[in-house]
Amino acid sequence: MTQDIVIAASILSADFAKLGEEVRAVDRAGADWIHIDIMDGHFVPNITMGPNIVKAIRPYTQKPFDVHLMIAPCDPYLEDFAEAGADMVTVHAEAGPHLDRSVQLIRSLGMKAGVALTPSAHESALEYVLDKLHRVLVMTVNPGFGGQSFIPEQLHKIRAIRRMIGDRPIHLEVDGGIHLQTAPLVAQAGANALVSGSGVFDGGDYAANIGAIRSAAASAFDCGGRQGNRR
Repeated sequence: MTQDIVIAASILSADFAKLGEEVRAVDRAGADWIHIDIMDGHFVPNITMGPNIVKAIRPYTQKPFDVHLMIAPCDPYLEDFAEAGADMVTVHAEAGPHLDRSVQLIRSLGMKAGVALTPSAHESALEYVLDKLHRVLVMTVNPGFGGQSFIPEQLHKIRAIRRMIGDRPIHLEVDGGIHLQTAPLVAQAGANALVSGSGVFDGGDYAANIGAIRSAAASAFDCGGRQGNRR
């Protein structure tokens, strides 16, 4: 399957005092998706936002809302996020005992389904749900906070998942420590959807930041990522 590089701007690094305007700004700057990190202070050691915030910022862009649920349990809240305007919802394989049920529920609510893996989680957790997914998200930091350092050992996992995906129409997404220097590494390993927070928002020139990350990743993806980097 031919895929282009997707840049998902993580609003965890935006100015929360003007969140709607920040969403509009990264839309105009060229972000493909708006990535929204939902944290509950239970599954991860931080609290961010909920469905009401997602609903409040929905009018500021027509770009897809890529909602990453770092919460447990997740199933009771899926309908709320659908009603708030989420286009894609990713749940963690580690967040509950019935991953297939969660994926089916996301799809039944009209959203695209994704599964995320923390750095310690093995890619085998995807095996029996892979054909029901629109995306797989590999965490390249431990979830909970923005601005953390990239964990290079996750490159092996990205390569393994790219091989698992094969020709399926599934985005392989990465989240954590993605900036100009790390974007080529994950793209060459096989990732085509890159979540970036500080890499997009730092310095204020969102268009230049997005363009630089996209360019660096696209060159590396063309050099090896499309084939899964079988080294």
